[in-house]
Amino acid sequence: MAFAQLTYRESLRDIEACLRSRSNLLYHMGIRGNVARSTLADANEQRDWRIYAELAHWLIARTRKLYAQEELGVDLDETLYALDSTTIDLCLTLFPWAHFRRHKAAVKMHTLLDLRGAIPTFIRITKGKLHDVHFLDELVLEAGAFYVMDRGYLDYGRLYRFVVENAFFVTRAKSNIDCRWTASRPVDRATGLRADQTVYLQGEQAALDYPGPLRRVSYFDVETKKHLVFLTNNFTLPALTIAHIYKRRWQIELFFKWIKQNLRIKAFFGTSDNAVKTQLWIAVCVYLLVAIVKKELKLEPSLSIILQVLSVNAFQQDLLPQLFTQDAGVFQETESPNQLMLCGL
Repeated sequence: MAFAQLTYRESLRDIEACLRSRSNLLYHMGIRGNVARSTLADANEQRDWRIYAELAHWLIARTRKLYAQEELGVDLDETLYALDSTTIDLCLTLFPWAHFRRHKAAVKMHTLLDLRGAIPTFIRITKGKLHDVHFLDELVLEAGAFYVMDRGYLDYGRLYRFVVENAFFVTRAKSNIDCRWTASRPVDRATGLRADQTVYLQGEQAALDYPGPLRRVSYFDVETKKHLVFLTNNFTLPALTIAHIYKRRWQIELFFKWIKQNLRIKAFFGTSDNAVKTQLWIAVCVYLLVAIVKKELKLEPSLSIILQVLSVNAFQQDLLPQLFTQDAGVFQETESPNQLMLCGL
């Protein structure tokens, strides 16, 4: 598809012609009347979710090129990824295959996010019971890149793979970490830093899993009044940059929040594993398409506002740039739990 002056596989003129009237569009889609919910559920049950995953991967490649020069918000030239997962609750009666707890079902959406533009680059959808740390086994590490993650991924054996493959990690240390100090570097306490040390793990199994040195950075966050301790295998960046890198991890929480608030992914059409994965991958595709529109049209509004405008003007004949000119100021940022619906359903 094409937006603004750039083209993909179809021109914007072709898209506008297709959208001249809702009835015309539905007619060409083969829809002759109201679409029953069961019809959509059957489609999600039968159509392989990998179709939408492949589309998402194509969109990811396109989106990352557009955001390659985006400001990172931290003094770092290398690629910075955030790693986390979000749990999507399901009804155990309808989704027994996704058993999570005694009276609850759920799936997890494990995500690797490129923090230049907050673009998801790798996603794995699993049952809710799978522990986050297992996602590290599926990552193809990029030499020289930085990966920031919370304590849920603190597995020393898996983290040592970053050392072997010349990648870097930044994570939080657990309060019961058993280590011995071997070197210390001076820090400016006015910046919030409290310590910058080189340590070795002392626990028998931990020392076996991670035999090399670790960098331990202690930091006091004046905003939250919390004392944080970070672990990393990078010994060259300033200690304050390590703290700022971890702070950027919050972007993946915002990504999950955007997906859940703006796209209907809790009311599923279909109850099979295939149906759930189909709808989640469609949600990711919508996020990427909105990100493409924002960058190619050089739009100032947030992704949430852009999605609102596109949702209520899906069958209008106006050019996309005109929509955001005439609706400027009409749509406001909202924290409402009401979710927009995909395809107007």
